[in-house]
Amino acid sequence: MADTLTIPDAETLVSDALVRANTAPDNARYVASALVRAEADGLKGHGLSRVPSYAAQAKAGKIDGHATPTLERPRPAVAAIDAAHGFAYPALALALTALPAMARDSGLAAAAIRRSHHCGAAGLFVEDLASQGLVALLFANTPAAIAPWNGKRAVFGTNPIAFACPLPGREPIVVDLSLSKVARGNIVAAKQRNEPIPEGWAVDAEGRPTTDATAALAGTMLPLGDAKGTALALMVELLAAGLTGSTFAADASSFLDDKGGPPGTGQLILAFAPEAFGEGTLDRFALLAASIEDQPGARLPGQRRLGLRRKAEREGLAVDPKLLAEIAAI
Repeated sequence: MADTLTIPDAETLVSDALVRANTAPDNARYVASALVRAEADGLKGHGLSRVPSYAAQAKAGKIDGHATPTLERPRPAVAAIDAAHGFAYPALALALTALPAMARDSGLAAAAIRRSHHCGAAGLFVEDLASQGLVALLFANTPAAIAPWNGKRAVFGTNPIAFACPLPGREPIVVDLSLSKVARGNIVAAKQRNEPIPEGWAVDAEGRPTTDATAALAGTMLPLGDAKGTALALMVELLAAGLTGSTFAADASSFLDDKGGPPGTGQLILAFAPEAFGEGTLDRFALLAASIEDQPGARLPGQRRLGLRRKAEREGLAVDPKLLAEIAAI
């Protein structure tokens, strides 16, 4: 039976554990906020299940828990952010602080983050920008998990793409997807629960279909949309790592353990000010949203996530007692 935690209690639990694992308190709070928000949205693969591996990496120095991200402005509409091999979340917070004013000044602004780490539920960050009236895109590369189409060696990560745009008087539209058929975090969570995964998610190290989570993590993920998915993964790799000066997936160490050096992956965030592109943009967004929601059974992406978020705010988070004990023991 699951234990129940309030959202503030969950944030304190995670933050305190990370501080014990050689992380600065401010950095620990950024991480805790992101993981608890993901947990509340039902994205458990990017939620509290990440705490033990994050803590192990901070203790080992694979993540510099005391790193302070820095920002430079090489061009008026470009923020170049060095995460300094720390957690991604303080660097993402720095980007989200800078981007709104930059986007409103130029119409479009970009934040390029290098020497970063796992960015978790990418949709949260574009949602934060959309809540301020901006249209936003985020691209992130991750350690190698997907082989090129017809290849056998992983070259691309699961490489998430997230998009959000504001709607008048309501929550933004948020699209958040990885380019594997499922997020790798779902397989990590299945391994922690000693549960099988559905066939079609991944293959083992020999290229054979598997339902074993451990074998899947040792093999490669199957791409979303077959060959089209690997083409998109290439695009994200070029944007999030090639453009930002970060480590390509094939050379990045794992986000999941404390072995090796820092992964040094990257994120690219684009923010658009809708008013710079003409009048009535938000009303046009609302028109398209209405044409979807007017159809029985159809819904905008993210509605389930919002429902789970509201439930978590009312009732708290249901967390596996074994995971809670593992976090408390850090």
